[in-house]
Amino acid sequence: MSGRFYISTPIYYVNERPHIGHVYTTTVADTVARTRRIEGLDVFSLTGTDEHAAKVVEAAAERGLETREWADRNAAAFEDAFAAFGIDNDDFIRTSEPRHIHFVEEVIAALEATGDVYLGQYEGWYDASQEEYVPEGRAKEHDFCSPVTGRPLVRRTENNYFFKLSGYADAMLAHLEAHPEFVQPAARRNEVEARIREGLDDVPISRTGGGDWGVKFPGNPEHLIYVWIDALLNYSSAVATEERRHYWPADVHLIAKDILWFHAVIWPAMLMALQKTEDFAWLALPGMVYSHSFWISEGQKMSKSLGNFVDLEQLERYRDRFGLDALRFFLVTQGPLGTNDSDFAESRFIEVYNNDLANTVGNAVSRVSNMTGRYLDGRFATVVETGDLRDQVEALEIDEGPLGLGRVAKGLELVRRVDGFVETTQPFRLAKETGREEEVAVILYQCAETLRIASLHLWPALPLQMEELWRRMGLPYAEEIAAGRGAFAAWSAWGGLPAGAGLDKGPALFPRYQDEG
Repeated sequence: MSGRFYISTPIYYVNERPHIGHVYTTTVADTVARTRRIEGLDVFSLTGTDEHAAKVVEAAAERGLETREWADRNAAAFEDAFAAFGIDNDDFIRTSEPRHIHFVEEVIAALEATGDVYLGQYEGWYDASQEEYVPEGRAKEHDFCSPVTGRPLVRRTENNYFFKLSGYADAMLAHLEAHPEFVQPAARRNEVEARIREGLDDVPISRTGGGDWGVKFPGNPEHLIYVWIDALLNYSSAVATEERRHYWPADVHLIAKDILWFHAVIWPAMLMALQKTEDFAWLALPGMVYSHSFWISEGQKMSKSLGNFVDLEQLERYRDRFGLDALRFFLVTQGPLGTNDSDFAESRFIEVYNNDLANTVGNAVSRVSNMTGRYLDGRFATVVETGDLRDQVEALEIDEGPLGLGRVAKGLELVRRVDGFVETTQPFRLAKETGREEEVAVILYQCAETLRIASLHLWPALPLQMEELWRRMGLPYAEEIAAGRGAFAAWSAWGGLPAGAGLDKGPALFPRYQDEG
């Protein structure tokens, strides 16, 4: 693994209010970023807003606002939301910023110079709800309705600039074969490969009649760069400075399944084309495009007509009732990271909170800290180098998965091993017998040391409460991570809880929840 790590979310459509989909993807990206920060890597995490859609102009006009004012208001809502949910991104890019606009102009000019962008005429099916053209075959497959929203497609004929996507089919297939990890999960890669084999058409990358809100085509200002092409370039425009270029290529582009084609085919093909230029040859392909599924709500697909979107206000209520860490944990461990959609249901949330956090993590910390205080005066006199629990810790192997999030599951399983070890050895019983003090100390050290190691695995998903546990143990991990000195490999080795250290008692990290209704 290199010494740096770059992860991005999609940039979010500025006409929408933030909801669970936006918070979920960005929380997962934040959790992945933390798994790399605790390893000591130089991490760059990017999110932002996609602003140059024609519908943004229309929505602003409907409200009697200037387009810029409307975009500013909604971009701020996303920034505020991510801050409120503990997301620690390194940059928030807006496609209306000069740094991005200038970069897009330079890229398009470079692609026109190579011949990969040309002026032509397009006739085909247009999805106004998604602001994208739909190939004839897909339009017919979906009865000439939007594959995403189900709204009728519109037949359009217009002059556009095109990107020669058709010239990159063989190169894309070769890349997917050489790098099977490039599109994840594997089922998404299979979907992409099958569609490429059906044939690639050149794609329009400009539109006319859009006024001034957008990036003007270099040398032909009557054309605006098509919003999707503009948006894809944010991942590179954000790191195009001399200080940031070392972060490229991105290790992970984290997206939802509805925008897979743009990210897994059009975007890498554009990068292949740019590698032929002098100024943009540095734009290598990303390491991975990871495409997750959707949330449903209480067993039903979320839709505006049903009014069942899990919005910010609802997420804030969960955060306030259960704590920010609990919300993060549920999103990360129960979310639609694979190819199936996931249900955000209150009963499921409470079940996961009580079983995994209150009864497992919170209970284990409380039991071990209480016994340490009662039987050992709160301190461990010596480091215990051997023991049954240490053997279990070192033998436990869990697949971390392509994003490293299996580490959280391993942390939870380590805590469960502590509970099982306490039940088997019963230090609370041994402490009542004369002459068993050393045996009790050996047991409790192993328990505390396993909790310490588990906390390192759990921290990316539960940063607030794991840092509280570190404070109770007198460990400086939070400060070290903040200073860029994470050392997960060394810290997670057995024996990191030194002689003389302790486990101070405190309020329950995750109090059991009981519905008062």
